[in-house]
Amino acid sequence: MELNTHLNINTSLCGKVTKLEEDYAEVLLHTTQQMRADSQGLVHGGFIFGAADYAAMSAVNDPLVVLGASSSKFIAPVKVGDAVLCKARVVSKNGKKREVDVDAFVDKKHVFEGKLTTFVLPRHVLGG
Repeated sequence: MELNTHLNINTSLCGKVTKLEEDYAEVLLHTTQQMRADSQGLVHGGFIFGAADYAAMSAVNDPLVVLGASSSKFIAPVKVGDAVLCKARVVSKNGKKREVDVDAFVDKKHVFEGKLTTFVLPRHVLGG
């Protein structure tokens, strides 16, 4: 299957799609010093959320998908050097609305969970 969305994303900041199936995607984020939030090497949660968002968009895999809402929980800290695997699955479709569940892991440790509401629009959100 070919990726059809978010083709210009910076994969060094949001992760790389490593698995793509209909209504399912996995994104692997290798955390770096640039993501460090403090002197102890804690990774800023925004980078984890960014990878989760990218995984959700990839699971929907439509060029016109956008994020509408999210509910997320950071379960465990992530440190610089960790590899974070985000697994996203479309769990419901209703018209243009798609609900996507995302779970993220470092090794087998669950570090993040989210429910993201996405919309597939009839034209680009910026009007193009």
